[in-house]
Amino acid sequence: MRYGLMLAVLLSAWFMAQFDFFVVNVAAPAIERDLHAGPAALELIVGGYAFAYAAGMITGGRLGDQYGPRRLFVIGMLAFTLASLLCGLAATSAQLVAARLLQGLAGALMVPQVLAVITATIPAEARPRALGWYGAAGGLGSIAGQVLGGLLLHVDVLGLGWRIIFLVNVPVGVVAAILALRLLPRTPPRGRAGLDPLGAAGIALTLALLLVPMALGRTEGWPPWTWVSLAAALPVGALTLLWQRRLAATGGQPVLDLTLFRVPSYVAGLAAITAFMAYFASFMFTLTLLLQGGLGLNALQAGLTFAPMGVLFSTTALLSSRLVARYGMRVLLVGGAITITGLLLLAATGERGMPWPLPALALVGFGNGLTLPQLIHAALVDVRPERAGIGSGILTTAQQFAGAAGVAVVGSVFFAVASSRGYGPAMEAAALIDIALILIVMGLVSFIRRSAR
Repeated sequence: MRYGLMLAVLLSAWFMAQFDFFVVNVAAPAIERDLHAGPAALELIVGGYAFAYAAGMITGGRLGDQYGPRRLFVIGMLAFTLASLLCGLAATSAQLVAARLLQGLAGALMVPQVLAVITATIPAEARPRALGWYGAAGGLGSIAGQVLGGLLLHVDVLGLGWRIIFLVNVPVGVVAAILALRLLPRTPPRGRAGLDPLGAAGIALTLALLLVPMALGRTEGWPPWTWVSLAAALPVGALTLLWQRRLAATGGQPVLDLTLFRVPSYVAGLAAITAFMAYFASFMFTLTLLLQGGLGLNALQAGLTFAPMGVLFSTTALLSSRLVARYGMRVLLVGGAITITGLLLLAATGERGMPWPLPALALVGFGNGLTLPQLIHAALVDVRPERAGIGSGILTTAQQFAGAAGVAVVGSVFFAVASSRGYGPAMEAAALIDIALILIVMGLVSFIRRSAR
């Protein structure tokens, strides 16, 4: 229990960031009615957070390496708390959009420090279990956005309506910041801390050119500007990488540490997590559409349907470290096979209505819990402590980008099939794509196993 309280404080940030990513989907109809928000405003309220979060993550990780993760965690937590308060007090949709952008940037400051502290502070023999808790907290945060968010809106706490989903962060954030000052280790700055504003801007612009059309393309009918934006991301990204290499060659401190990509386990783990998150985000999105659009469940009922999956995810995430220690990384392959079984069962029974999807969701949660936490461990196991912040920032940025890409691609397929053949066949099509992504994850896990040998 030596690291128990410190880990609890760190994971509160990860839980809050994931919760606020998903909970707005449940509250979107209430926000639309109360603030008279149009479709564009709603997309910015949901997607603005995701973009700011992803765009700032690598810079947040680099700042943590330079100034110390404890300092950046506390600053990020306080900023996230303030932004949550502003979200809860917003009187117009424009104010809420601005507050959500600030909330995303604040999350980008605090979240990379979570994995950085775990990697740099917790001993190697205890780290897989800590990462199991990390996986459980992230999974619970994602699912709680559906379950707890729906429950808070249904109960209508203090008559606050949708505002409670943001205001609930305020007391938690204040307590977490105070405890972080006491419990997190102090890390001296790494000499002269240089910033790379050009590199940070290049990364943010590249992500914007990719994420904005992915978020808005489907609802806008994929107009020409979306394709121009996606095409422009390639040269902007290439120029940013060239700048990073030049800065590193001349003794500067680029925001993106390219030496991490010389670590085979990090590259393979990063690719595996990217494929996994593309599957996971698209699965959560299409499942919500099936439950509410296809099966006619309300927000609370749909949210509660996620509960068994969340419980099993958390349970197996906590057990995964022990299982991997005993049986090796073949446990991740078993987790992938169980997930695929659940997806096949959901595709076969999803259109039959409740309670048929529940066993499928239980299998998916079980398999996901065995897989995700140990993928993170596999990616970071060979990263040196002084690079843990930037390594975590790149990892989390890849997760956010993969999630947005998965929702855009698989969501487009789902809507196209649903409009012509119905929700059941649409879920089948989405499940087939998700199964292909899980197979990619399993292939990369096999590569990591061979490399470790």
